[in-house]
Amino acid sequence: MKKFTKGLALSEQRESKGFTLIELLIVIALLGALAAGLLAAIDPFEQLKKGSDTSIRGQAESFYNASIAYYAQRNSLPSSITVQADGWSAALTSAVGSAAISELAGAGELKSDFYILAGVTKLAQIVVSKPTNEKIVVCYQPQSKAFRNDQYTKYNSTGLTAAACPSGTSSLCFQCFQ
Repeated sequence: MKKFTKGLALSEQRESKGFTLIELLIVIALLGALAAGLLAAIDPFEQLKKGSDTSIRGQAESFYNASIAYYAQRNSLPSSITVQADGWSAALTSAVGSAAISELAGAGELKSDFYILAGVTKLAQIVVSKPTNEKIVVCYQPQSKAFRNDQYTKYNSTGLTAAACPSGTSSLCFQCFQ
């Protein structure tokens, strides 16, 4: 004798024990689309550039503040940086920049291991110029879009306002402390 349960056929009595292949593929596709959208919105390379720019800006500001403190105590800027009126600038990794770091560290205005802590690659992106005996200009060139489009990215490497900045695309735009 065949047993029927309240009018349902045997084939309709099976229990569902999992997802079908189509359901799984749809969920995976949706998750993939969400992940791709999130990754595009976050832009990890831009975030890395922003972090690097923030670090370089901090090093440039530290050097500038140390130079100003040095000036306040001695009534002159570091002697290793000479006055130049022709748009001259030198990277902090150059002989002039290294001598200035040593001079400021020797005076106690910078940590003695500033050069090591800051790192050669970051210091190479910071330029310093001294247009007069009472003025020092410390600049760096931002790499991230956010910093390039910032209202303070409007100078050339010697601290003069550049006409093309802030366009965000010009490779000649710097942020400066002066």
